[in-house]
Amino acid sequence: MFQRIVDDFKESAGATLRLTSLAAAAAIALFIATAFLCAAAFILVFEKYGPVEACFTGAAIFFVVTLIAAGSYMVRKRQIELRAKAAAKSATQTVLADPMVVAAGLQLVRTIGIKKLIPLLAVGGLALGLMANRSHAADRAPAE
Repeated sequence: MFQRIVDDFKESAGATLRLTSLAAAAAIALFIATAFLCAAAFILVFEKYGPVEACFTGAAIFFVVTLIAAGSYMVRKRQIELRAKAAAKSATQTVLADPMVVAAGLQLVRTIGIKKLIPLLAVGGLALGLMANRSHAADRAPAE
């Protein structure tokens, strides 16, 4: 069980590191390309229309590039969140379907007895319901 947690952490950290390094490389290349594009557009517009229009053109180019980069970041972040939620749901389902967990539960019922276990299960069910309600409320909260 702990190995699965460690493996999930390693996979998550590795994916985050790869994504960050890829984003940094893309940002540097995009900055250099945008700088040359903006310089070319500035010179072209400056010669044809004047300095004020050339500055507005440069600002517009950088604004469009910023919007594209922000949109790409938001889409990728949403994909990662959806993938993490799906993995969490499947992990919960596989833990409950594990025959060892079922066998341990049956052994617990035999050892403690059903009459003593019913109040414990009721309190556990109540706690689980409260936790599930809290997680659904957190899903509805606005994202940062």
